[in-house]
Amino acid sequence: MGLQEIAVGGIYFSPLLLYALLGFVCAVVTRNLLHRFLGQQVLWYEAWFDAALFVIITAAIAFMFSLANGTAP
Repeated sequence: MGLQEIAVGGIYFSPLLLYALLGFVCAVVTRNLLHRFLGQQVLWYEAWFDAALFVIITAAIAFMFSLANGTAP
């Protein structure tokens, strides 16, 4: 997965930072939708669920960006 740094004002940022921010926003939206439609009693261990949802969505976003750049395996 070809991650290229993003230069902003002479400071280099990892694109994984952008992916993590997008993953966090998507995870919050997904969690709120699931709680609205399923209720809070259905989802056990909410902290573990939130962490796993964030990791899965962030990985999916990173993979989608790698597909868009043509660097996917």
